[in-house]
Amino acid sequence: QVQLVESGGGLVQPGGSLRLSCAASGSIFRIAVLDWYRQAPGKPRELVARMFSGGATYYTEAVRGRFTISRDNSKNTVYLQMNSLKPEDTAVYYCLVKIASRPSDPPNDYWGRGTQVTVSS
Repeated sequence: QVQLVESGGGLVQPGGSLRLSCAASGSIFRIAVLDWYRQAPGKPRELVARMFSGGATYYTEAVRGRFTISRDNSKNTVYLQMNSLKPEDTAVYYCLVKIASRPSDPPNDYWGRGTQVTVSS
């Protein structure tokens, strides 16, 4: 079994910064993909950033140049550094981690519970 614990959300003024963390624990053999999603009220959940196992990254256009996804393999933790935050970044942010628990297993999707980010003056 795998558990994900998110932290780092909160209230910040426009132009400010936050860093989200998502720590995975439990039966982890291999982490394939690390994602951050967000869901604003009345909108579908959207992919914000992705880090592949080889280190390549992807960002949705709305956050490119402002957000940075990174990982600490020793801690099985993925981060999302968010700079120059805008009111339209307000949403619940979720991490999604694709983890194989055994060498013969395909990766399964594990979601964090979400952390609220509110950008407002």
